[in-house]
Amino acid sequence: MPHRNAPLTETGRLRLARCVVQDGWPLRRAAERFQVSVSTAQRWATRYRELGQAGMADRSSRPHHSPRRTPTRTERRIIKVRVLRRWGPARIAYLLGLPPSTVHRVLTRYGLPRLRHLDRATGHTIRRYEHHAPGDLVHVDIKKLGNIPDGGGHRVHGRATGTRNSSAHRDPARPRTVHGRPNLGYSYLHNAVDDHSRLAYTEILPDETKESATAFWQRAQTFFANAGITVQRVLTDNGSCYRSHLWRDTLTTAGITHKRTRAYRPQTNGKVERYNRTLLDEWAYYQPYTSETERRTALPHWLHTYNHHRGHTALGGLPPASRVPNLTGQNI
Repeated sequence: MPHRNAPLTETGRLRLARCVVQDGWPLRRAAERFQVSVSTAQRWATRYRELGQAGMADRSSRPHHSPRRTPTRTERRIIKVRVLRRWGPARIAYLLGLPPSTVHRVLTRYGLPRLRHLDRATGHTIRRYEHHAPGDLVHVDIKKLGNIPDGGGHRVHGRATGTRNSSAHRDPARPRTVHGRPNLGYSYLHNAVDDHSRLAYTEILPDETKESATAFWQRAQTFFANAGITVQRVLTDNGSCYRSHLWRDTLTTAGITHKRTRAYRPQTNGKVERYNRTLLDEWAYYQPYTSETERRTALPHWLHTYNHHRGHTALGGLPPASRVPNLTGQNI
């Protein structure tokens, strides 16, 4: 494919060359006719004499010799370090005494995938998938989150003074940790994300017991059903609540197949793991809340924004609601 600013296509080059070689046109006349320089007209005419019509194609601009190219032995060392240690260009360059740009060019030239596309445990390329319809698979997970003291924690007052205005200091009966910080306990975010649409449902519960997890799923299933989604399969990790008979019987009664990830392989449940990260970045830690109540009050609005308005990169910049036609309240 010729350069977009090239004055001649392959057909134009052939016409120019035939005018000079076959019809006997002077080079200057042919150059004026096709609006190119005389040297360009001579080049295409010479190639036509030597190679015929095949000589009109573009040639590679790569030089025949590259005396300053990185030696093959060094390239092999770069590839070996990348494969065995799974390091980035900067660390490899420091180890081998090379510029990071050189290491990056070598990795690119040999087509090695980026580190974020690799499983850090095995070094294998992560195989990404997406089910064809909403409800084919729903990812479920629990995220543990520390509660915020009244008056704000360290994000409001700083780590040195973040506990001075906490509710624990105003209430002598409130227990403390061994480090003197208020022991306010934890909340547990129970999350369910549809694999195809990325439609999400989240609740904040006080624990991660089998009873709480099962009750959460029943409400999540109702949420998906109201959106017109019939859940076929559920994928979870190997937490004790998901290995319980109560969880198993609840899903079996609803006609849902339960799948569990392989041990130490959270990537299999990657969509809800990525949702957990988004939840923390854009809601839980998005601003310095002054109380746990304030943070919890902000969750419904954020969840609605995520489902109905926030663009998702995996969906071409569209929100999850774009893949769920029956979801109500989309334009609120």
